[in-house]
Amino acid sequence: MADNLLKDTKSRMNKTIEAYQRELGTIRAGVANASILDRVSVEYYGAPTPLNQLASITIPEPRMLVISPYDKNSLQDIEKGILMSDVGITPTSDGDVIRLVIPALTKERREDLVKVVGKEQENAKVAIRNIRRDAIDEAKKLEKANELTEDDVKSYEKDIQKLTDEATKEIDQLTSVKEDEIRNN
Repeated sequence: MADNLLKDTKSRMNKTIEAYQRELGTIRAGVANASILDRVSVEYYGAPTPLNQLASITIPEPRMLVISPYDKNSLQDIEKGILMSDVGITPTSDGDVIRLVIPALTKERREDLVKVVGKEQENAKVAIRNIRRDAIDEAKKLEKANELTEDDVKSYEKDIQKLTDEATKEIDQLTSVKEDEIRNN
């Protein structure tokens, strides 16, 4: 049980970092990125369906996404799904494909996006600290159940803190890259 504690803690922290990366991918930085459409759901034959299952998404130019539906009959449904989503870009259709032109960001919008990134960064760090707290609590429970000694618990606390520091550092690095992307594109 005690051996799995660190593995479980590391796994949970890695999942938090992956979730943070996915969240950063959905923040538009002024360049075309297909991941901004990851959350778009389209009403297709009465069922909400992820856009990426209904169409291929390509990036022919740095500021343009082209969505080619597998089924041409779904073109208007896809257009409506994009309009109803939080993407914030009006799609244009030529009857075969849908084009999304990513507008250049204003200085104010860039700063707003940097604030959003900062907020997401803090949420990810809070999640990491909660995982750390849970792991330390679990180690203390094992000590009370006489499965760990006091020295073992202190050793686990150091290892858990080391995992926390590594995860926090990775989150900070991801944040720095995304902020640079937003400010410089």
